[in-house]
Amino acid sequence: MKTILDKGYVRLVDSMGSDLTIVNAARASFAKESHELNEKDERLIKFLADNNHTSPFRHAVLQFEIKAPLMVARQWWKYIIGSSHLEGSQEALNAWNESSRRYVTEDPTFYIPNENEWRGKPANNKQGSTDPVSNEIGFKFTKELEEYIDKGVALYENAMESGICAEEARLFLPAYGMYVNWYWTASLQAVAHFTKQRMDNHSQYEIRQYAKAVKDLALEKFPLGMAAFLTEEEINE
Repeated sequence: MKTILDKGYVRLVDSMGSDLTIVNAARASFAKESHELNEKDERLIKFLADNNHTSPFRHAVLQFEIKAPLMVARQWWKYIIGSSHLEGSQEALNAWNESSRRYVTEDPTFYIPNENEWRGKPANNKQGSTDPVSNEIGFKFTKELEEYIDKGVALYENAMESGICAEEARLFLPAYGMYVNWYWTASLQAVAHFTKQRMDNHSQYEIRQYAKAVKDLALEKFPLGMAAFLTEEEINE
């Protein structure tokens, strides 16, 4: 399990297949099967990725449990919606099951940046962020966020105690920083696509930390298949 931010994590729950699975799926059309990897197989995996022959990578599957702020989860969700449009694929396997505050009523948790973790806005004022702001400014907004969350949680708890249903009481909870849990099951191709895009320096800092964790866990299970989609720099990041 990889710990992320202040209270988040990524945990590899299960996996199906190995690098050999990719090789044998690719050679199925020739009715051939390997029983252990050799140098020829390693070259084949790299060739498949380099030439966008991605279907063999969809026979290898990983399942993760993730706890992340809602703002990260909603960025991640775009890859579930867009999975059928990945370049060179008909369908990249993805499944997503998320905890719901219609049913889950234990104490909510929130992502609260420390005073040295607040970032400035870019000059173009469109998206992204720049260097951290001063600790003085950061301290002010950490304190204000904590107070805002405390007020929202108090209103939520009061609504619940007054008999309001959970699915409406949750309206009082500050949304974007609230942690949510979900299971994500995805093909190796889908995992590689997500990590490659969200490890990019243009991505939001918080989701980059999750993408790196996913990458590291996937490399442990599929060292050749995952690495075939990544540069040396991305592998070592």
